[in-house]
Parts: sequence; C-alpha cells; structure tokens
Amino acid sequence: MTAVDERTTGETPQLEVGAARHRKEDQRLITGRTRWTDNMSLPGMLHMAMVRSPFAHARISSVDVDEAKRSPGVVAVITGSDLADVQGTLPNVWTITPEQKTPAHPSIAVDTVRFAGEIVACVVARTPAAARDAVELVDVDYDELPVVLDTVEALKDETLIHPDIGTNQSAHLVMDHQTESSVGDVDAVIEAARTDGIVFERRYEQQRLIPSFMEPRSMICDPTGEQTVLWSSTQIPHILRVLLAMSLGIPESKLRVIAPDVGGGFGGKLQVTPEEFITVLVARRLGKPCKYTETRSESLMAAHHGRAQHQKITLAARKDGTVTGLKAELIADMGAYLSLLGGGTPKLGAFMFNGIYKFDAYRFDLRTVFTNTAWTDAYRGAGRPEATFAIERIMDDFAHELGMDPLELRAKNWITHEEFPFTSVAGLEYDSGNYEAATAKAKELFGYDELRREQERRRADNDQVQLGIGVSTFTEMCGLAPSRTLGALAYAAGGWEHASIRMLPTGTVEVVTGVTPHGQGHETAWSQIVADRLGVPFENVEVLHGDTQIAHKGLDTYGSRSLVVGGIAVVKAVEKVIEKATVVAAHMLEASPGDIEFAEGRFSVRGTDQSKTLAEVAWAAFDAHDLPDGVEPSLDADAAFDPDTFSYPHGTHLCAVDVDTETGEVTIAKYVCVDDIGKVINPMIVEGQVHGGLVQGISQALFEEAVYDESGTLVTGSFVDYLVPSAPDLPHLTTDRTETPATTNELGVKGVGEAGTIASTPAVVNAVVDALRPWGVDDVPMPCSPHRVWQAVQGRSVGERTVTQPVNPETMQTDGSSGQLPTGDATGGDDR
Repeated sequence: MTAVDERTTGETPQLEVGAARHRKEDQRLITGRTRWTDNMSLPGMLHMAMVRSPFAHARISSVDVDEAKRSPGVVAVITGSDLADVQGTLPNVWTITPEQKTPAHPSIAVDTVRFAGEIVACVVARTPAAARDAVELVDVDYDELPVVLDTVEALKDETLIHPDIGTNQSAHLVMDHQTESSVGDVDAVIEAARTDGIVFERRYEQQRLIPSFMEPRSMICDPTGEQTVLWSSTQIPHILRVLLAMSLGIPESKLRVIAPDVGGGFGGKLQVTPEEFITVLVARRLGKPCKYTETRSESLMAAHHGRAQHQKITLAARKDGTVTGLKAELIADMGAYLSLLGGGTPKLGAFMFNGIYKFDAYRFDLRTVFTNTAWTDAYRGAGRPEATFAIERIMDDFAHELGMDPLELRAKNWITHEEFPFTSVAGLEYDSGNYEAATAKAKELFGYDELRREQERRRADNDQVQLGIGVSTFTEMCGLAPSRTLGALAYAAGGWEHASIRMLPTGTVEVVTGVTPHGQGHETAWSQIVADRLGVPFENVEVLHGDTQIAHKGLDTYGSRSLVVGGIAVVKAVEKVIEKATVVAAHMLEASPGDIEFAEGRFSVRGTDQSKTLAEVAWAAFDAHDLPDGVEPSLDADAAFDPDTFSYPHGTHLCAVDVDTETGEVTIAKYVCVDDIGKVINPMIVEGQVHGGLVQGISQALFEEAVYDESGTLVTGSFVDYLVPSAPDLPHLTTDRTETPATTNELGVKGVGEAGTIASTPAVVNAVVDALRPWGVDDVPMPCSPHRVWQAVQGRSVGERTVTQPVNPETMQTDGSSGQLPTGDATGGDDR
C-alpha cells in the first residue's frame, strides 16, 4: 500500500492527523547531521576497551595488568577486584515468582565467568586504538569449568552455573485460567477431549536471536560538573537514571542521562548494561570523561539476545474442530544471568498464547533456566511473537490434521466482531476488533483461492518447485502501561507516561515527552497531534525528548507504548493548555469562560464574531499586563496518563512461498498483510513500522540464528555468519489496513511497532511447511534454511506423518535427522 497525503483540501481545514507527513527527523538523519553518541567528543575525554573472557565457564585465577599499564597511552586498567566494593549488581526488575532465584550480576567478573564475552577487565587510554591494543596485553589465567548450553541439560543441575543458589532453574511459573462455561481446568478439558474429541500436541523451537540494531551501543560519562552526565545509546534514559542511582548509590539528583539520536533498538537497548555501569564507575574514579563504543562483534557476542525457548503446546478440541483447551509448557533460556526484565519477557507471552480464539481453559507453564550463554531479554515483540508463533503454527497443523482449510478453522474459533468487548480465557478484555474484515481484505489482495488452485496443480504435476501458503491471524497486547496491572504481575515499576506543553510567547509550541524515540518518528507524529488540537502550524511545534534534565519525567519507549500511552499524555496536556487559555481569552473578550469556543487555533465568543487567536492569548499570558485575578502568567501544562488496559491491534498475514524440493531453496513469492491498528496518525510512519517489522519476522523464519559450539563459543559472531537479510533477499510486501478504533483512549489508536514481527514469522513457516505436506513434513526448525528444508524432504517419504527432527518427549531435545545430508555442519556454516 502506498502512503498518500490524506489531508483534505479546499474550504475544509487541512488536518495533520492522518496525513502522510515526511518525518521531521529524517533531514538530519539522511544528511549525516546526527548526534550519535560515538560522534561526540568532550575535552580531555579518555577511551575505554573491554577485556572479555574467551571461555563460557571458568574461574579467574589471576589477572595480570602490568604490561597493559605500561602500554603507550594507557591511563588505567580496572579489574573486577578494583570495583568489587562499589559495582553492586546489575538490576532485575521483574520477579516473576516469589521463589525466583536471582543471582548477583557484577558488571566486571570478579572470580568466575559464566559466558564467553563476559567482561573481566577494562582498559582506559587516551585513544581508542591505544585502549584496544592494550586489551591484548592483559594476561588472564583461567581454570575452565564444565559448560552447559542446553536448558534441558541445565535442569538436571549436574553443572551449576551459580553454585550459591543451588540450581539452574531461576523460576517456575504456572498460570491457570478457565471460563465460567468450562467443564473444569485445562486438565479436565483435555481429558474430556481424549474421550469425545481430539487432543493434538506439537513441540516448537524458538531459536536464539540477536537484536541487530544499526548503531552499536555507545556511551560517554562526564563526571566533572555538579552532576554526573551519561550519554548513552539507550531506549530507556529515565529508567537507566533511576537504576544507576539505586544500584551505585549515586543521588538521583546528581545524575543526568541523555539519549541523543539512537540508531535502532528493537528491545536490544531496553537494558541496563555492564558497560554503562563500568563507564560511570571508571569516569567517576578517574575524574575524567570516558567513552566506550562496542564493536559489532562485541554487540553480537555480549549484548543481550532474544527468544530462545522450547515450546510444548497441547490443544484440545471437539471433533468438528471447535477448540476447547490449550496448554503451553515452556522452557526459556535466560542465559548466564537474569537481565533487566529476565523471566518477565516470556511471562508477557502468557496472555497471548490463546490469540484471537475462544478457549474454555488454558494453562501457562514456564520454567526459566540459566545456561552458559549470553543473557536474554526483550527482542521486538518480547514474549508475544513466541506466543503467536505457537498458536498460529498449531492452528495450521491442526487444520491439516482435520483436512480443513486453515482460514476456515480460524474463523470457526475466533472472536467475532459482534462479541467485542470480549474477555479472553487469559483474562484480558479485548476492547475492539474485526478479524473477519481484515481476513476478507487480505484474501482478496492475496488471491487466496487462485493460489490454492495453483498449489493443487503443482502437487498433481509433482512439480519440483512446490507452492506453500501460510496463514497468521493475530492479535497482541501492547501499549505496555497499566501500572496496577504491572504491579499485580510483580513488575517493579509503573507504566504511566508524562508530557508537557510549553506555550511560547510568540505562539509556537514545545512538546516535552517522556517517551524516547529511536527511529519511530515521535517528533513528527506528536507535532501532527498538537498542530491539529491547538490549531498551530505543524512547523511551529518542536518536540523535546531523551534528556532527563529536559524531559524530567517518563518511562521511555518499548512494547508499542509510545503513541497509546505517551501520545495520550500529550493530548491531555494540550487539553489543559486550552482550559487555561480559555480563562485568559474570556477575560480579553469580556465574556464568561463558559461562552468561549475554541477551534482551529482561535477562541471565539459563542454567537458573535469576537475572537482572539491562540498566539494573542499566549502573548497576553506572557506580558501579564491584564490577567484575571488569581491566574498565573503561563499557559504551560503537564499531564500524566496511566491507561486502564492494554491496546489490541490485530491483523491477517498471508504468505506464499516457492520451495525447490531438490535444493531446499525457499523464495517468498507473495506476502500480504492487513493490519488493524485503530486510528492512524501518519500512514507513512505506519507503513515504515510494518515493513520493518515484517522483515524482522521473516528474518527469524528464514535467516537468523545465534549458534554456539560445544565449548560455548558463539560461532555466529559476525554478519558473515549471523545472517540478516538485505533488500534483494525480500519480496515486495503488500500492506493494507482496516480500522476499528480503540475504545480505551481519546485518539482511538493502537500500537503498531511490533505487529509485523509478531505476525510474519508463523505465516512464513506455515507456508514452508504447507509446501512440504506431501512429503509428510509438519515442521521445519527455524531458520528454514535450504539445508534444513532439503533435510526435511530427504528424510521423509510421501505419506509419512511424523515431525521432521522429532523432539524427544522426555527431554524436549531434537533426536537429529534421518537421511543423508549434504556436506556441512547442521548447526551453522553451510546450514545457513
């Protein structure tokens, strides 16, 4: 779908909301006038480089820094022992069960390393090159320990990653839900289905992914003023400030955190990192500004990873395909430590495994487990892509089992538009939606029936290139915010958002927002909202963000919350400005405030031609020569917004793939998605968000996987081995929208930042599997590389009904594949 400028013309005023405005931010971004952290330099600034462990599990016997200290340009070499008394532990803010085990996480390891890439020392020098050179001169003596990389093996507790907690299991969370009409809990529903229905089980694997943001993480700390100032490429400057203060014992008032231009995040910069702690501690220790910028290899190796989940899904249904019960049993890999959100990331998915379907009973069973790998946390979608993948994969598999069209099965079980608002089996109230409309439009754009006929033709002809059609009909909970809900889920913070409107004397406007963009287009969208509501030109609105000294309150950007929480805070601040200005305008017009109307930037006395512009009122408030008694000389206003519930965008995604059964090559022939995100502020921004999300979801399905060898070394430590797609690897993406406005906020908006990622992965994998159904294949582990697809075809003959690379039900591990394989390692290299 091509974004067009939707502003009206003629006598009707042109509206900004709904217009496909080019982004304000893009001018400086595309002309190289950005303020990336690594572009910045301060007088007397020193440079840091990290010494990282090559071993996944080892005791540190000694750290010899003498030669490194003598290296030209080196100012200091800092070890874990040097900071042991002050570095504290990196925070985890989500205790998902009261019994959760949360081991200490030092920013620099003191006596033990637990994953390859963990920091053991920091070199500080006058130039980046001198720091990097001296890293090679730090001599660390390690005593290697046994390594455990698989979560199932880790659960045996034969090798303990944190001996002090006595187990590798961090938490075990079970959540049971059932509707009033259910025959009982999920066990009772499944047992009833065994007697007079169908019980269907599948196991899926969410491979480990690495957030591949464009700008590697970078940070500068300046301790030389009254405040310690930290510039960081982060999604969360406000949260980072609070947690630095709490963890390092620095008064919060003496800390300022600035997120300048940030080159992407995707959840990968939703973190409080060891490097940020170290930069602050070292700068304050030396009394000089210090900068650290990671290399791409460091980013891939030591920044947090995502997904990494074993899934066992059990579905109960009647014989006609009506679903009744669902059980999701997960083993989630936390890596070596609990990250900022830790087990909260898979816990977020707990409310979405049921998707858009009407189940009577549901159980979510989660085990979070430590392994000798990089720690995991949020990656675009954060728990909800994993949940959507599971439910949409099993719905396709179940449709095949019944001999039913996958869209027919979904329509039989989804919530109809007449049933909204609808309380799901997981306890969430979906306020609005129309799955029928989105699906009908997607089918038409896709040419669904014609493609099904083409598929039948190819199968009848035994064509070498088979056609597969994949379906994903999804919803997601986003706008992560309701503070009471987050409190009930044991999350440490709230979810409100804050905004300020500064009405300047000349009639222009400054918007101060607590959400922090890293590519989303906040400056443009917020300007559009404010321009319409205050009747000022779009160009006269300036949006300020990302600096805790300027935007002093906020909870930052993640979970598709910016518009549905931060945007509504802006609206509420605007309403307060208008309310204050109405009193001043009434006084200027010698009328009662109740007789004043405001529209298109002008205050008028109802029924007369008397009026004052907002700019005139702003100046009157500024000069304060004749204000009503008791009225302060300012129209500025602050507002906070804490929603009562989440927002629920949804959509239908359809994917057609050509699969070469001789080579295993998968080509996406057609991709259509129709999303419903409520009201749209800027369709061009929406399309950019959807396209970017689609690419990341497709990439999980076909390209990306973080792979470790048996010693715990990351073998996909560069973009040579960790594959991300470029434009030639991708098809034309057809996007469109339906619209059912949210009923929970004034703008009628829902989130969009994660929709494409959440929906696309199961659509693509369903298409690949659909192409291979004649070979008896009902799963291909992600990524569906040519090697794995070829392996699936070669390992099964027509008519077999077994899962490719079956998972052992006792261990939840794959048993390996049958059939002769091409040359190459199935875990990496030629497999990619």
